[in-house]
Amino acid sequence: MTATATPLDIVRTEVDRALSEFVDRRRPLFADPALGPVLAAAEDLLAGGKRLRPGFCYWGWRGAGGGDDPAIFNAAASLELLQASALVHDDVMDASDMRRGMPAAHRRFQALHERSGWRGSAEQFGEGAAILLGNLMLVWSGEMWRTSGLPDAALAAAEPVHDLMLTELMCGQYLDLLEQAHGESTFEGALRVALFKSGKYSVEHPLRLGLVLATQGTEPWIERLCVEYGQRVGIAFQLRDDVLGVFGDPAETGKPAGDDLREGKRTMLIARTLAAANPAQADVVRSHLGDPDLDAEGVSRLRQVIAETGALVECEEMIKRYVDEALASLDDAPITEEARRALADLAVLATSRRA
Repeated sequence: MTATATPLDIVRTEVDRALSEFVDRRRPLFADPALGPVLAAAEDLLAGGKRLRPGFCYWGWRGAGGGDDPAIFNAAASLELLQASALVHDDVMDASDMRRGMPAAHRRFQALHERSGWRGSAEQFGEGAAILLGNLMLVWSGEMWRTSGLPDAALAAAEPVHDLMLTELMCGQYLDLLEQAHGESTFEGALRVALFKSGKYSVEHPLRLGLVLATQGTEPWIERLCVEYGQRVGIAFQLRDDVLGVFGDPAETGKPAGDDLREGKRTMLIARTLAAANPAQADVVRSHLGDPDLDAEGVSRLRQVIAETGALVECEEMIKRYVDEALASLDDAPITEEARRALADLAVLATSRRA
């Protein structure tokens, strides 16, 4: 890396290349014009993203002594297909309108139905098509992982980690739905969702995949690093996402202001707010949270309550504490010095982002 480059720069370039080549090899399968919108939606979604998950995988690989094998970028890039699948399905479940500054996939297909004057429910068509697109991305993720070109022994050693990551992602999505259905937020529930829905598959497991691919083993230090560094950065990553879901700039996040409030997300931010709120403040939260028609004034009022209760400050302090503890765990980890610096930088990049 140069003095001004970030640990994601080389990863982003190579992952973009790997994804483009992977999709190009499957383009003939979509030669039928009727399938064109599916491929176009996939390509548009894959064009965005910070590439953090491939970044943690790659630097885990390098940290454990992995070399310059270009196949690692194919394996790491498969995590972007998994992320794309999760986003498409997440937007359907949350009835989100926007993603990365574009219409969410189900809204995109709904609009196609409406423009074309087709029969039946445009909304139902959009949701069905988006579910299939998400499934396609999930299938492609597994295919890209298996055909990455890494040695069979390395892939076999990492396969249990890969399977666990997928399972925990689905469990995390269910836990997120469950928290919203319960209607009240607890610290324990919000932390559990933060860990399982995003923390594990965004940081901990990508890092573990890279480490295991390089070593083909499960040395105790790998597990310790993945828990002490990976879990903490992963939770801080999700907490930052929760803050951005309420206070983020739509120009940066690509989603409408306060979208998480309309969707009724039961995050740590909301749990902290309700724990510290007086009766009047709690009534504002309970009456506005989850209202799909929440307007700008309602978003502003909820933001005010969250700030007044000190919940925003508490969440920022939690993020800092988790990151500081994660960085400290790198000090005695038996990884390369280059990777130690890169993982330290990635922890900051992942948790101080604006989108």
